[in-house]
Amino acid sequence: MGKKRIVKTGDDSSAEKKVSTVSSVSKKKVDVGALYVESTYNNTKLVLTDSKGNVLATSSSGSIGFKGAKKGTPFAAAKVGEIIGGKASIMGMRDASVIVKGVGSGRESGIRGFISKGINILSIKDVTPVPHNGPKPKKPRRV
Repeated sequence: MGKKRIVKTGDDSSAEKKVSTVSSVSKKKVDVGALYVESTYNNTKLVLTDSKGNVLATSSSGSIGFKGAKKGTPFAAAKVGEIIGGKASIMGMRDASVIVKGVGSGRESGIRGFISKGINILSIKDVTPVPHNGPKPKKPRRV
């Protein structure tokens, strides 16, 4: 009196989520590059570029499998930094300058995870947008 159950047999590869690994890396060999860290309250994104600004690798907390509020944590940002650092070391990168944008909790830990793979940091620049005056306030209520 209901729907019949379908039982699947064999390997259950659909249950494991594919995580972006070090294998999907550009074949380019670069010495110096730039790491862009965008850290919001909900996520942390890291983009690795060469000196001209061409994107070599990218990763984020959501793309490596964190969901919901865990994406904005420093632990997730450190894991993203380690993945990008591994990709950079495979490409032969020795030095990188870091550009940070945003006010999230993953700012520092993302950079620390990147450094853990043996890449020297030349400079850290903060380009977080700061409003000078902000939006116009609401009109007072007339009762």
